[in-house]
Amino acid sequence: MANPTSRTRGTGSPGRRTMTAAARAAAKRAARQEAQAVPGRTLLVEPPAGGWEDPPEPAHDHEHEHEHEHGHEHFEDEPEESAPSRRGGRSVLTAVPVLVLVPVLVLVAALVLAAVLGWQYRQGQQAERARGEALAAAREAAPVVLSYDYRHLDRDFTRARALLTGHFRDQYGRTTKTVVAPTATTYHGVVKATVATPADGGTPAASVVSATPDKAVVLLFVNQVTQSTQVPEPRLDLNRVRLTLTRTSDGWKVSGVDAL
Repeated sequence: MANPTSRTRGTGSPGRRTMTAAARAAAKRAARQEAQAVPGRTLLVEPPAGGWEDPPEPAHDHEHEHEHEHGHEHFEDEPEESAPSRRGGRSVLTAVPVLVLVPVLVLVAALVLAAVLGWQYRQGQQAERARGEALAAAREAAPVVLSYDYRHLDRDFTRARALLTGHFRDQYGRTTKTVVAPTATTYHGVVKATVATPADGGTPAASVVSATPDKAVVLLFVNQVTQSTQVPEPRLDLNRVRLTLTRTSDGWKVSGVDAL
């Protein structure tokens, strides 16, 4: 009878399996030690006796690969291809109101410009008309306002006040009543004023300094001849006078007199 201990062990014997299991366990322990190893150290692991088992290869999507080989895109990419078309449509729709709005803005700007130019033209016409009217009123008012005769002071002052307006009219009334009238009565004063004219009889020496449709300033050269008991011989005074005139419902009136 053969000795059972002398039987040769095969590849499928328990001893062989025990060695393989031990090798795999050692490899696992080595892998765990490598994961826990300190960075910078190299861990050498002996391969198992039976070698390492390769992981299974992933399955290939032959249909997807076939589509890429022939240059076809997946249907999920189609919306991105159509997106530019939608954006282009929105751009066209947006451009249509802009094209309509531009002529409207140009028309509005033209109307505004025409209105401004028309207003400036009317203002210029009114200012030019005011210059002529104010100049004529100043030439007429200056001799009346700056003249008086002690023999008919009330009449002279009444005529002058009719050509005045505003605060200056009140001031003229107070001055003539408290100063001019008593002095003229006492010394038989007579003052006669005229707007100076050239020797050849040309236009009176008066010019418009500034003018708006409602207000003007006129500069005049005025000759005043004064005579009284204190001045037996007539005395000629050459004066420059600045009259401020204001448009009222009754025409242009003098609102200020300044002797220069």
